[in-house]
Amino acid sequence: MASASDRNPIIIGGLPSQVPDFDPEETQEWLDSLDAAVDERGRERARYLMLRLIERAREKRVAVPEMRSTDYINTIATKDEPFFPGDEEIERKVLNATRWNAAVMVSRAQRPGIGVGGHIATFASSASLYDVGFNHFFRGKDDGRGGDQIFFQGHASPGIYARAFLLDRLSEAQLDGFRQEKSKAGHALSSYPHPRSMPDFWEFPTVSMGLGPLGAIYQARMNRYMEARGIADTSASHVWAYLGDGEMDEPESLGQLSIAARESLDNLTFVVNCNLQRLDGPVRGNGKIIQELESQFRGAGWNVIKLVWDRTWDPLLAQDRTGILVNKLNTTPDGQFQTYATETGAYIREHFFGDDPRLRDMVKDMSDHQILHLGRGGHDHKKVYAAYAAAKAHKGQPTVILAQTVKGWTLGPNFEGRNATHQMKKLTADDLKRFRDRLHIPIADKQLEDGNPPYYHPGRDSEEIQYMHDRRKGLGGYVPTRVVRAKPLPLPDEKAYATAKKGSGQQSIATTMAFVRVLKELMRDKEIGKRFVLIAPDEYRTFGMDAFFPSAKIYNPLGQQYESVDRELLLAYKESPTGQMLHDGISEAGCTASLIAAGSAYATHGEPLIPVYVFYSMFGFQRTGDQFWQMADQLSRGFVLGATAGRTTLTGEGLQHADGHSQLLASTNPACVSYDPAFGYEIAHIVKDGLRRMYGGTPDENEDVFYYLTVYNEPIQHPAEPADVDVEGILKGVHRYRSGEKGQIPAQILASGVAVPWAVEAQQILADEWNVKADVWSATSWNELRREAVEVERHNLLHPEEEQRVPYVTEKLSGSEGPFVAVSDWMRSVPDQISRWVPGAYQSLGADGFGFADTRGAARRYFHIDAQSIVLAVLTELAKEGKIDRSALKTALDRYELLDVAAAGPGPAGGDA
Repeated sequence: MASASDRNPIIIGGLPSQVPDFDPEETQEWLDSLDAAVDERGRERARYLMLRLIERAREKRVAVPEMRSTDYINTIATKDEPFFPGDEEIERKVLNATRWNAAVMVSRAQRPGIGVGGHIATFASSASLYDVGFNHFFRGKDDGRGGDQIFFQGHASPGIYARAFLLDRLSEAQLDGFRQEKSKAGHALSSYPHPRSMPDFWEFPTVSMGLGPLGAIYQARMNRYMEARGIADTSASHVWAYLGDGEMDEPESLGQLSIAARESLDNLTFVVNCNLQRLDGPVRGNGKIIQELESQFRGAGWNVIKLVWDRTWDPLLAQDRTGILVNKLNTTPDGQFQTYATETGAYIREHFFGDDPRLRDMVKDMSDHQILHLGRGGHDHKKVYAAYAAAKAHKGQPTVILAQTVKGWTLGPNFEGRNATHQMKKLTADDLKRFRDRLHIPIADKQLEDGNPPYYHPGRDSEEIQYMHDRRKGLGGYVPTRVVRAKPLPLPDEKAYATAKKGSGQQSIATTMAFVRVLKELMRDKEIGKRFVLIAPDEYRTFGMDAFFPSAKIYNPLGQQYESVDRELLLAYKESPTGQMLHDGISEAGCTASLIAAGSAYATHGEPLIPVYVFYSMFGFQRTGDQFWQMADQLSRGFVLGATAGRTTLTGEGLQHADGHSQLLASTNPACVSYDPAFGYEIAHIVKDGLRRMYGGTPDENEDVFYYLTVYNEPIQHPAEPADVDVEGILKGVHRYRSGEKGQIPAQILASGVAVPWAVEAQQILADEWNVKADVWSATSWNELRREAVEVERHNLLHPEEEQRVPYVTEKLSGSEGPFVAVSDWMRSVPDQISRWVPGAYQSLGADGFGFADTRGAARRYFHIDAQSIVLAVLTELAKEGKIDRSALKTALDRYELLDVAAAGPGPAGGDA
């Protein structure tokens, strides 16, 4: 155990050594005074005086270094605690009933033959933290506004369900359907907060640890953004995030604290349940996690409230005139406190108080039972209320409350504070009896010995239940509740898409720019233009979106308090408190969190926003794919643009920038509607359909999906939309772009995105040199074609008596004579998704393997996806079918020098990197 002299210093930093001392005599007087205090009153008294001086300096607005951490006691002194407005006795009864039902629900879910489990200990430790919030702080949505946004800790979900049961929001049958979402369909409960599974109950998915705190920060910021832009009045909304101390080790938990402080998000409160345990053991056995977190949050600019000890410690701390008790608390590591939670009062007396006569003297009149029940602050309703009230009252900073608790609290000696408590799901009859007695639940022994333990409800007319209802009515309704009140958006007419449909003429532009042109027109729309939220991770200029700087401007609550270095330029960097663009610097995770918050605003605040998130495609589903899953769970909507897509298109950047697989990763997300368009008019139809599906109907008609488009930085000439454009084919995933005009031997080439021009070049070579008449198809979505085909097969499997359906891709290609060759700038697995449903011989070409830095021509020759390689692939398939002689293959191989990367030439150049 560390001694007082080994402790870390309280203050980080040093003297301003470069500043001269203008009054050395006065300085020496102050130093002499400190020396005298140390010599005459001791170091602890001198330390106290110094801390009071620092406190007074701050009151006088004197700039002094921030304290890294404070003593291991409550931030709010007992004398400063506000009056507790509730009935503590009734609230204790409510909490006991909630605790019982939460534990029983999990225990029943672990019964023989079911065994789906659940987690008991997390809620047991944090029950009081939630109860005070429900009774006094969490605001509902009955006033038609967004209320508070509460990010419940995922593993605590049984307690939230148990409370909803007492309020008749959930039935006993639903509690028994916990974790049995299909077998108990209609009366089941999801394991964790999953809005997609329970869209009328949960609002925010939080059980992928670390994403809850990240999402809460950006939700609080989105609230301010919406208010600043006049879209919704969010002034009364407060964001609460309930987190675990072990969860704070995830980089996402702490990685974006600075933005909350920088933008003064005092509408945000983190409540960290510091039960000192991870899933398998102590969080910081040799250290102090509360002190560590305090340092990190203070350093990031947050207001920190420590809630360490309950009221039973107040008399002891009041008599600690020498600081010996505080010193003991400061120097005892978490692993030891965890042991104290499992030991007897006699053990605590001997090992905590026993090594110093002054400490022993403090507790000489206390029984072992009283010492045993010196409790943690997170279990004390009055202390919790004081912390919450202080957090709500604090202005100018976000607040974190670090509340110490015991994991498994009240569950009995087999659970409380044990390393294995997170995995323990079943209470024995003896456990249940001890638990019942501790909570004063009126259930007989026989009911606990025969079969499943029963739930407890004190009765709808009981004092406790009426109290609960009254509190929720006073706070604006029941939480958690998810409500969709958004009205359909009036969609733009065809004029908004006219520019894209005209093509680019003689100008060559990338599909990224083609999308930007569509977006520019949509943002001019008087009805929905203001609802677009532009998001990019510090690369708007790369994506050609700097054109929006002067008009849409970059959101900054402080505005622009400097003269921009490029202020004389037409596309100058401009910040505004009402800006439309979110520009957070290099933070893919932060941008995705903004995307999720904006995309769910239609439910959170009843006002739809249309987020458009543009990023390097390599850094989307690969780096932040977990958040895209969170986005799907939260039922968020919007457009996601994987710019600079493709394994070979982004010249010169190399391995970690070359994306040849994000389309495959996107296919794993059931809510993601993904496209790989080649031309502007395809993009126009896809965006138009996305707006219709996500925003154009009633709440029941709108779909809970998001659109992912991969776009490229390679300039090409975009054709005008043909008169007979196949809109259905574009949206479903494949349409015939160009029919073969010359040649006798039929073949089909399917290509997507940037590969369509290669296919057209191959078509010409095949016709001119090999007498092959190949049609070129634009496969706008390999993923959507596969998804539809899988659904057709599933239907046919389960409905054998009905006429068997045919997948769209099969039907679409059935009139075309193969063979079929597919090509893209993706790995082969992407086009291979549809192989089984293509009506003929099928071969795919793709960029499998790591990318590298080189010219586009060399890279495509290396992967054998360029036009000449497509020609060889078509000829190979024709030779297999006996339609041409196999000698043609060696001829083609040699003619096009396909084994020599350097012979390919550099290929097309241009485009931002």
